[in-house]
Amino acid sequence: QLQLVESGGGLVQPGGSLRLSCAASGFTLDYYAIGWFRQASGKEREEVLCISRSGANTNYADSVKGRFTISRDNAKNTVYLQMNSLKPEDTAVYYCAAKSWCGDPDLEVWGQGTLLTVSS
Repeated sequence: QLQLVESGGGLVQPGGSLRLSCAASGFTLDYYAIGWFRQASGKEREEVLCISRSGANTNYADSVKGRFTISRDNAKNTVYLQMNSLKPEDTAVYYCAAKSWCGDPDLEVWGQGTLLTVSS
């Protein structure tokens, strides 16, 4: 069974940092681009960042530019989202998804999401 499992969410104060993980099971992440998405309550899902198979990053959300970075460790079959200088508006459920390339609208595998709450 192909699965992605996100972890690392929680409650963080504004200005804080957190790292989310996206671990794959049942398949090898090496062959996929991985996107991090988020969905805040009452809002549409948006893609935040994507990392290609070669490790190139694509930023889709201006709101996180300079604050969020995406990386991958193929040996651990895991992709990370490092989030710094967090703001209350970053509060959302964060998902990762596997696809053939960044920009591919066909999302082949989804995770269940992890909740990030930024609040004092």
